[in-house]
Amino acid sequence: MLYRGYLSLVDRLPLPSLRTQKIIAFLTILTQGGIAVTGSVVRVTASGLGCPTWPQCFPGSLVPVGVSSGVNTLHQIVEFGNRLLTFVVVAVAAAIVLAVTRARRRKEVIAWAWVMPAGTVLQAIIGGITVLAGLAWWTVAIHLLASMLMVWLATVLYAKVSEPDDGTVVQVLPPTLRWLTALSGVALGVVLVLGTMVTGAGPHAGDKSVENPVPRLALDITNLVHLHAEALVGYLALLIGLTFAVYAVHAPRAVTLRLKVVLALVVAQAGIGLVQFWTDVPAVLVVCHVAGAGLCTAATAAVWAAGRTRTTIPDREPVPV
Repeated sequence: MLYRGYLSLVDRLPLPSLRTQKIIAFLTILTQGGIAVTGSVVRVTASGLGCPTWPQCFPGSLVPVGVSSGVNTLHQIVEFGNRLLTFVVVAVAAAIVLAVTRARRRKEVIAWAWVMPAGTVLQAIIGGITVLAGLAWWTVAIHLLASMLMVWLATVLYAKVSEPDDGTVVQVLPPTLRWLTALSGVALGVVLVLGTMVTGAGPHAGDKSVENPVPRLALDITNLVHLHAEALVGYLALLIGLTFAVYAVHAPRAVTLRLKVVLALVVAQAGIGLVQFWTDVPAVLVVCHVAGAGLCTAATAAVWAAGRTRTTIPDREPVPV
């Protein structure tokens, strides 16, 4: 009954074109990655506890209360502003669900679309746990990793939305190379996990309270940086090998172009990491590095999605007898 009412409500909306659906799907990638970038701004400005509770900003107040709280007003504004952006992420996630449902897309697309609002709600809960745990390094790590997972899923959603519903599934890459693209995703995951550990032991804790210091990862940061860098080199080597392989099998330009983009982004990300290490991790480069992580994640997901696609195969002309 509720489902029928939902469909009846959706049917009253304008019919979205494929172009509109793709724009909204692209915005899901942008917002899922963007909220991670703004979260890094919160961290490097030490505004992580600008709103010291959740879901309220302060006990008894959903919004900042100013100087009367004893918390720096700028920190309140930065943290509360990041929380407000969650509503933008939710709105875009809801919009893609409504768009593909109204367009009567195939069940696969609708299922992928529903992952966006569900994942966004889960992310908000993780963010709340992060605040209530006093910005413990492992909660911040989980929060960032969940954001990168949402970027990956949003990128795959964009690919699904772009495919024709009445098409035929085509294996663009041989099974071995398909598995290799999946392995590149795993390698990226290892790089991201080690990166969050570097952050957990690094200088940007998200808050500078002397009375209640933020729990940090008690491991040598230099060793963690080397592990992170070695994992990145392994990821890059895997991508280079994959690039040679796809050219060897004459893969379509859609795959080779995506691989070139990934390689360029990973090299740029490595450069940012090196400069961070040499310059004692300046705040602006932390934000750039998080943005780069989101771009690398989206680009790697795009390579994975391009390995198997759905396309409309034109009917063959009858062969003369």
